[in-house]
Amino acid sequence: MISQFRNYLFLALFVFGISCAEKKQQAFSFAQICDTQLGFGTDGYEHDMVKFQQAVEQINELNPDFVVICGDLVNTANDSSYSDFKAVMAGFHMPCYLAPGNHDIGNTPNDTTLAYYRNTIGKDYFEFENKGYSFIVTNTLLWKADVENESEKHDSWFKETLKNKSLKKHPVVVIGHYPLFINAPDEKDEYFNLPLVKRQELLDLFQQNNVVAYLSGHTHQLTINQYENIQLVSGETTSNNFDKRPFGFRLWQVEQDTLTQQFVPLQAAVAN
Repeated sequence: MISQFRNYLFLALFVFGISCAEKKQQAFSFAQICDTQLGFGTDGYEHDMVKFQQAVEQINELNPDFVVICGDLVNTANDSSYSDFKAVMAGFHMPCYLAPGNHDIGNTPNDTTLAYYRNTIGKDYFEFENKGYSFIVTNTLLWKADVENESEKHDSWFKETLKNKSLKKHPVVVIGHYPLFINAPDEKDEYFNLPLVKRQELLDLFQQNNVVAYLSGHTHQLTINQYENIQLVSGETTSNNFDKRPFGFRLWQVEQDTLTQQFVPLQAAVAN
């Protein structure tokens, strides 16, 4: 009787373990939008609003688990533009996570711009989890510039968060605004990338802590790189594409340890 009970218990635990593993590795998708930047498009502010609204509608139809926007939510950060942005964003049927861009908090953030963003939009860096994956949303402006009392705090938080996620054996996706690099990991510092010293430090941290992808914006052109096994993707915008690519967003599919992404153009009615 005891032996039979043990067999039942072992079977139950085995099935429970399989169930948990399957749940942990459940497939899902999410959308990446770059630079909604209301007011930056060549056809005017209202057209940027329409394009953002169209992206919301198409993403709702695709029904991913969530959406990330990789910074530059608006072109000029003020009560009016943020109110318009939040009104459109409220149309999503799923969570939408935001990273700050330089047009949101300035090329060199300060107490005033950071406080305004945090009070108006929310946290400028944080983490969340989804079906066995960890996502870390960063404030890349605090890596681009050394901001007193803020950059060091952000850096410590990021390293500790990354370490904790790695210990949980989660694949990690990092989200920011500035790309690490455009053409090569050792390229010179310039407007569109992160400083070389910080860039190499981050790439090393990514390799050591199971980071599988880094999503960014800022370039206003499609920029896809691979560093070791890490995907680095800055996608098309809904505001102004310098490379003349169609407006749209990226849809990511996650299946166990595999991440793939594809471009989804905005429908023709608002694509031009």
